[in-house]
Amino acid sequence: RMLSGYKPKSNVKDSYKILELEEGCSLDDIRNSYRSLAKKYHPDSGSATADSEAFMKVEEAYRVVLSDAATRKKSNENNEEEEDQFKSNAPQHRHYLSFEGVGFGTPSQREKQYMQFRVDRATEQVLEYRKQRLESQHAVTDLMKAKDVRQSKKVKITQAVERLVEDLIQESMAKGDFDNLSGKGKPLQKFSNCPHVDPMTHNLNRILIDNGYQPEWILMQKEIRETIERLRKSIVASRSKLGGPMTPYRQKQWNRICEQFIEDIRKLNKRIDNFNLVVPILSRQMVHFSADKEIVRAQKTYEALME
Repeated sequence: RMLSGYKPKSNVKDSYKILELEEGCSLDDIRNSYRSLAKKYHPDSGSATADSEAFMKVEEAYRVVLSDAATRKKSNENNEEEEDQFKSNAPQHRHYLSFEGVGFGTPSQREKQYMQFRVDRATEQVLEYRKQRLESQHAVTDLMKAKDVRQSKKVKITQAVERLVEDLIQESMAKGDFDNLSGKGKPLQKFSNCPHVDPMTHNLNRILIDNGYQPEWILMQKEIRETIERLRKSIVASRSKLGGPMTPYRQKQWNRICEQFIEDIRKLNKRIDNFNLVVPILSRQMVHFSADKEIVRAQKTYEALME
């Protein structure tokens, strides 16, 4: 039946046709259809049917259909709420004066539902940020390949962020995988006592980091530190194997080791340059390592070990 207050967009029917779906289908049907078509047309899938333009159409149609499904669901809920108002005489207007109108039941129950709503909303914002960053990277790459300004204006983003993580989260929530957690309904443990930091935001960032969603610059910083420690240990071990005194043959071996070490330090310094471009805090930027100083340091470490 036609839903009250619902006006379909002109391209909604076309979007359903692109996804090979019927109007009014379930969210699971929408997601499954999008996945199969994305695998078929994604430019990076390696499939014989890969087509960036077709994938863009599928991506746009997926968003339109999701929006249409959400609007239909909201319209149905509004109709049910209008019917319930005739059945109950209890005043419900105070329900919308707190927690942004989220949840139902007692105030404590609505508070728990509102906390979960904030976590979901923050997660969506993180995913949207990562999507925009990847889209901007692809846009820059495409613009560099354009022959002139007119062509660069016509370049469209042909890459889209895969929605695997979001789909898995949504499916797990729909199946109730999160309903049996031991900590459900309890406040999250506060990792920070700083009064100037929003506890919910801090806890969400802490959870993402603990599960491997660390910022790129943190991973690069860790890699740089591990690399320099490995190089230092390696050159000290090489010097210890040569022993002393240094004969002309051993000196040639040591010179070759130092040349390779200098090349490794040069590559590491290039990595540091890339790190300094992405680190968000100026005080966290790193300086280059000096190959000569590191070689002298290795020699002194070797002499200390011999003593």
